Amino acid sequence: MKYYLLVVILTAATTLALTTVVWRLSLRYRLYPGIRERDVHTTPTPRLGGVGMFLGVAAGFALSSQVPYFAIFWDDPMRNWSILGATLLIVLFGVADDLWDLDWMIKLGAQFLAAGIVVGVGGIQIYQLPIGGQTVVSSWMSFTLSVFAIVVVMNAVNFIDGLDGLVAGVALIANGVFFAYTYLLVRDTGASSYSNLASFIAVVLIGACIGFLPLNWNPAKLFMGDAGAYMLGLLMACSAIAVTGQLEPRMLGDNDVFGRSQLLGAFIPILLPIVVVLLPLLDFGMAVVRRMARGKSPFSADRKHLHHRMLDMGHSDRDAVLIFYAWTSIVSLSVLLMYIGTTADWPGLYWPGVAYLVVGCTACLVVTLTPARATADAAGPNVPVQEPS
Repeated sequence: MKYYLLVVILTAATTLALTTVVWRLSLRYRLYPGIRERDVHTTPTPRLGGVGMFLGVAAGFALSSQVPYFAIFWDDPMRNWSILGATLLIVLFGVADDLWDLDWMIKLGAQFLAAGIVVGVGGIQIYQLPIGGQTVVSSWMSFTLSVFAIVVVMNAVNFIDGLDGLVAGVALIANGVFFAYTYLLVRDTGASSYSNLASFIAVVLIGACIGFLPLNWNPAKLFMGDAGAYMLGLLMACSAIAVTGQLEPRMLGDNDVFGRSQLLGAFIPILLPIVVVLLPLLDFGMAVVRRMARGKSPFSADRKHLHHRMLDMGHSDRDAVLIFYAWTSIVSLSVLLMYIGTTADWPGLYWPGVAYLVVGCTACLVVTLTPARATADAAGPNVPVQEPS
């Protein structure tokens, strides 16, 4: 655990230092776009925070290559280099979009290229799915599902990047829960070491989000932009796919492996990676359906995202962000408790996890639907509010 903590500290410190440098350079050389018609914020704000976040992530990977504890996932260097290469590619395209507003087809092509590098070169693939007790292992289906999953998560994370501190905080919570899950999963599968790629990516992202939030908290001085949002989505998808690759088919249906006997117990190991990005996926799915129903591109921008709707209901920017944090925490933590409850060691936690989910979601729903009386100028007329592409 101490090595993971070291990675978090190094990544957070590097990200904070470099995002501060990026922010100052962006202001000095006016490296930010003007206000677009669809934007909500009224003050031009630099969008290159993703550059500093990427450099922080790269520093974390560099540290891991020199620490013997992490040698177990450096036995295949090409896998790690493909992840870093794909991340660099998507960050560069994100920076270009943040500065010049690229056509959505170009961005989508870059996303598929980055996902193809991770899947085809790095071998980060979905090898099995629990469908009717059978496992899907076809190579072409594995490649296709993996690429599409990565692209969907990248866009889902980018779609909720609309309020100060929203994506960074949600990703921080989600990756914190996901790290706990992968750490426990490694123990439950009988691995000889707690060191694994999925857990490492999760702690690197935790560090990057911690280092970025001081500059991104309302009122934000710096946005992560498409570069940062795409990077978070890409790496979170890689982490989720990497951990599902550790699950052998027998583990998904044999009660003797994890001691499962409760409802949905056998599916929780593959359900939790989806749950931690549930809000972004929900917003993404609603946006695609909404835009296509109007005959528009699913990637055309509008002001109908979940966070926009919350603002329209009367929530302040910060209140809306905190409510998103609460939803993410309650849903992901409850499923984590349910997972722990499906193991032989802590069977008593399963139904408390279910109760926590029901009570927590009910409370969040009440708070979401009954906002405090917030005025439009509560945060000041010039407080920047991010708008996704």
